[in-house]
Amino acid sequence: MKNTKSNKKTSHRKLQLEPHQVILRPLVTEKGVYKSETANHYTFEVNPLATKTEIKSAVELLFNVTVEKVATQNRKGKPRRFKMRMGQTGGMKRAIVRLKGDDKIAFV
Repeated sequence: MKNTKSNKKTSHRKLQLEPHQVILRPLVTEKGVYKSETANHYTFEVNPLATKTEIKSAVELLFNVTVEKVATQNRKGKPRRFKMRMGQTGGMKRAIVRLKGDDKIAFV
C-alpha cells in the first residue's frame, strides 16, 4: 500500500479568530520604538492560536497599512517565587510586523 499523506502542513483548527481577537496589544518598549522609527518594524502581543497569515490580515485591516513580513516568537514564562512556592509567569506569543514603504502606525 502506498502512503497517501502529503508533506503539506494542514490546519485542523476550525476556530476562526476575528482581527480584534488576533492582536491583543502593541508592545511599546525602548527597543520596539527604536525599530519602528528606523526599520519600520512594529511589535504586538498576539493570540497564541493565531497564524502569520491571520496576523498579517488583522494588522492590515485594523491599522489600514500594508504588511511586508511577519515574524513570530513564542516566549516562555519566567520562573518566579511566591512565598515558599515556585511558580511561573505566563508565556506569550509575540509578532514583529514589517510594513511596506511609508506606512506608519501611531499608537498615541
